[in-house]
Amino acid sequence: MILAELLALKRSDDAGLAAQLTQQLRALMAGGRIRSGAMLPSSRSLAAELDVARNTVTHAYEQLAAEGYLRVAARRRPVVTDDIEARFAKPALAPKREAARKPSLSPWALQLSDSDWPLSYQADFRPLRPGLADAREFPHEIWARCLRRSALRRRFNDQTVVNRPSLREALCDYLEVNRGVRAEADQILILPTAQAALTLIAATAIVAGDAVWTEDPGYPGAAAAFRAAGADVVGVRLDQWGMMRMCETRAPKLIFTTPSHQHPTGRVMPVARRTELLASAEPGKTWIVEDDYDGEFHFDSRPMPALQGLDREGRVLYLGTFAKAMTADIRLGYLVVPPQLARTMEIAQRHLGLIASVHVQEALAGFMADGHFLAHVRRMRRIYRGRRDHLATALTRHLDPVLTAEIPPGGMQLIARFKDGTVDRNAVESCAGAAARPRPAAGLRRLARERDRRRGADHGELPDRQARGAWVEGRSHNFGIME
Repeated sequence: MILAELLALKRSDDAGLAAQLTQQLRALMAGGRIRSGAMLPSSRSLAAELDVARNTVTHAYEQLAAEGYLRVAARRRPVVTDDIEARFAKPALAPKREAARKPSLSPWALQLSDSDWPLSYQADFRPLRPGLADAREFPHEIWARCLRRSALRRRFNDQTVVNRPSLREALCDYLEVNRGVRAEADQILILPTAQAALTLIAATAIVAGDAVWTEDPGYPGAAAAFRAAGADVVGVRLDQWGMMRMCETRAPKLIFTTPSHQHPTGRVMPVARRTELLASAEPGKTWIVEDDYDGEFHFDSRPMPALQGLDREGRVLYLGTFAKAMTADIRLGYLVVPPQLARTMEIAQRHLGLIASVHVQEALAGFMADGHFLAHVRRMRRIYRGRRDHLATALTRHLDPVLTAEIPPGGMQLIARFKDGTVDRNAVESCAGAAARPRPAAGLRRLARERDRRRGADHGELPDRQARGAWVEGRSHNFGIME
C-alpha cells in the first residue's frame, strides 16, 4: 500500500495541511484501511511523497500519537496501535428487552404523551390556527429600531436587574388605564412566556395534593403546570357567564380563570359573578389566577375591568402576554402579584431561571413609551373585528345547516358546534387535509367528564353532545373549523 495515494491534501483549504493530514490519517484508521500494527512511512519519506514540509507530517504524527492512534519512538517509523479495530468496532445490538425498558421518570413526565397540549403542530403557520397573532400586520421595522436602540444603550446599563424598571413602569401605566389593574411597578414580574408565569405560580403556591380548580373546557397549559407541581386539578363546568360556582365543596388552594374572554368560548364573566368568585376565595388560603391572554381585543363594548382591579384583599395574581397583541415570537409575558408575594416570587423567578431577555425588555419599554404598542393594538382590534364578522357571516351562509357558532364579543377565536353531534376530531382531520388547522374542542374538556365519571353525575350547561365542536379563528380570507 502506498499511503500517499490514499491522501488528498488541498493547499487552498483553510484548515491547513497539517490538520487535513491528521484528519485523513485518523479516518483511514477508523475505516479499517490502515490496520493495527501497520508501520507508517517516516516523516521525511511521506513529506517527499506529498510534496509538503516535513514539519507538516511530524505535527500530524505527534497529534495522532497523543490521541493514542500511533506509537512513536526516536529514529523509528510510527506504528499503529494494536487496539485500533476494537476502538472503532460497531457496538453490539442490545437485547430487545433492554430496548423496551422504560426510563425512570416522574409520574408527571410519564403522562405527557397522553396530553393534548402542546399541540404536535404548534409551530405550523396554517389558516384557521386559533389564537395566533398575525405577524404579517406587525410593524417589524419600528420594532427593529427599538431593538437596535436597546442594544446600543445596554452597554451602559446595569444588566443584573432581571425585571427592567422601564418596562415595569410602562406596563403599570398601561394596565391601570386600559385594564383597570391596581398595582405598583414592583409588583410586576417580566417572564419569557405566560406559561413560565404559570410554572412560577405553581412552584411557589402549590403543595403536592392541593386542590386546583380550572375551567372546563379551558386552557390545557394551566392544568399541565399545576399537575407538574402535584396538584389535584379539578375541572369546573361553564354556563353562559363562564366558570360556575362549586358551592358543594371546600374552597381549593388555587382557582384558574379567564374571565375577560373565557378560553376557548370567549364568554365574558360579568361583575356579579366576579364578585362571587372573589368572595369564595378566603384571603391567604385561596389564590385566584386571572389569565387575561387577549384582553386587548374586545370589540362590541368597552372591555370589562380586570378581576384583579376588584380585589381588595390581595387574592388575585394577574397574568398577561404580548404574544397575542404583538407576535408569537416576542417571548415576553408578565405577572402582577399581590404585594405580600412580590419579593418571594421575584427570588423564585431567579432560582427557576424564568428570566426574559433584558435587551428585549428595554426595546419593548421604548416601543410602548413611543406609542407604537397602543397604535398597533388599536389597528389590530379593527382588523380582528372585521375578520370575526367575516367569519361569522361565512359560517352562517355556508354551514348553517351543520354548525352553530357562538360569536364572542372579543378575542381571537370562536366556538362552532355541530348540530347533529358529529365528532369534531374527524372534522379537524378533514380540515388538515385542506391545509387548515382547527382544534377539536373535545380535547379541551376532559377534566369535568373525569370528575363526573367519578361522581356518577353530570353538572353544568354543556352536555357532551352540545360540547362537541370546534373553536375557530379567521386569518385573512381563509376561514374554517378550528380545533
